Amino acid sequence: MSAIAYLNFDGIAEKAIEFYSEALNANEVKKVKFRDFPQDPNYPLPENELNMIMESSIEFAGGKLMMSDILPSMKAVTGELVKGNNVLITVVMDDKQTLEEYFNQLSVGGHVVMPLSNTPWSSCFGMLVDQFGVAWKFNSDADKFLDSIISNKQ
Repeated sequence: MSAIAYLNFDGIAEKAIEFYSEALNANEVKKVKFRDFPQDPNYPLPENELNMIMESSIEFAGGKLMMSDILPSMKAVTGELVKGNNVLITVVMDDKQTLEEYFNQLSVGGHVVMPLSNTPWSSCFGMLVDQFGVAWKFNSDADKFLDSIISNKQ
């Protein structure tokens, strides 16, 4: 079983898919637009919503992100999309070269919160907010750190 970060966007999911696919060297990208499904003739979607992303996934280095757009016509049900700091994607891997590559590519157009560096809890840790307002954390040693702290408590 794996946990997957799911990101919602306000009509720019396709742009985000392209960016993340390239930045993370995705090995598989799937996307479905609302127009790919038969429309209910009683409740047809407006033309501008038909090209929005209904569901997508990006697979990379054993990880996966899923994304979609929130339709303007559905905001009465879903509520407005609010950017915040409650969603954070963490990339944990031992391959520091790939970790650095992902960090550098995802920081394009965004803001580096903490550059990749050696910390007391990781030999390679950093944080950034990408151009879409999504927060990312990078950690080469997360599992080792957790295991060492837990074993020292026992």
